[in-house]
Amino acid sequence: MRKLFVALALLVVTAWAANIRLYMKDGSYHLVREYKVESDRVRFYSVERSEWEEMPLDLIDLDKTRGEENQRKEELQKETKALSEEDQAERRLQKEVMQIPQNPGVYWMEGGQAKALPQAESTVHTNKGRSVLQKLAPLPVVSGKATLELNNPHSMNIFTNREQEFYFQLSEVERFAIWRLKPKGPVRIVENLTYMPVTKEVVEEPEAVEILQQQLTPDGLYKVWPKEPLDPGEYAIVEYTEGKLNEQIWDFAIKAAK
Repeated sequence: MRKLFVALALLVVTAWAANIRLYMKDGSYHLVREYKVESDRVRFYSVERSEWEEMPLDLIDLDKTRGEENQRKEELQKETKALSEEDQAERRLQKEVMQIPQNPGVYWMEGGQAKALPQAESTVHTNKGRSVLQKLAPLPVVSGKATLELNNPHSMNIFTNREQEFYFQLSEVERFAIWRLKPKGPVRIVENLTYMPVTKEVVEEPEAVEILQQQLTPDGLYKVWPKEPLDPGEYAIVEYTEGKLNEQIWDFAIKAAK
């Protein structure tokens, strides 16, 4: 469908530029398909009457006619170039999408191949101990403070590109973000949590990074990258529903290139 649109657009632009205004010195004009200067006469094909006609050259404003004709040719070249570049960009996007697996998860490109970022297992640490966070089995609410944590102080998934791009195939319609993690002893803190005693709500306090995103397909494939270069440190791409503590986490680290 996209290719057909571009082809039709090029035909419309070409057709628009095909007709020429053959200006007369009195300010009027004839709409012509083409014209030829032959000695002291101008021979032209009239669009209105669909036939060849002739007219004395001294009645025709050739400078104005040729000036507008050249301007229209330049505009046609610009329009054609823009449509061609748009078509090429669409082709590149389609090729890009085809390289990303359809399975939910986070991916990045390396050497022209898509690689999957492993999903991390997170735990909720309360004064009662630690419990593995499971998306389909929410933890019981206990009033007080808690932290959402990942084991190990440093991620094994290391990038040196501070503007690293990721491809995120959502498992369902949810929010997503890049959060900065805080190493603390043997773990990384994903976010601080507060369980409200009366309402039983969970107040989440992540350190979010500003991101840019581009939706690549209607079924939830996004390209995601930081708005500003990331400082060296620990990070995670997180899929979540606000207030439900159902995070899915893909961790990574940014280290300065040597």
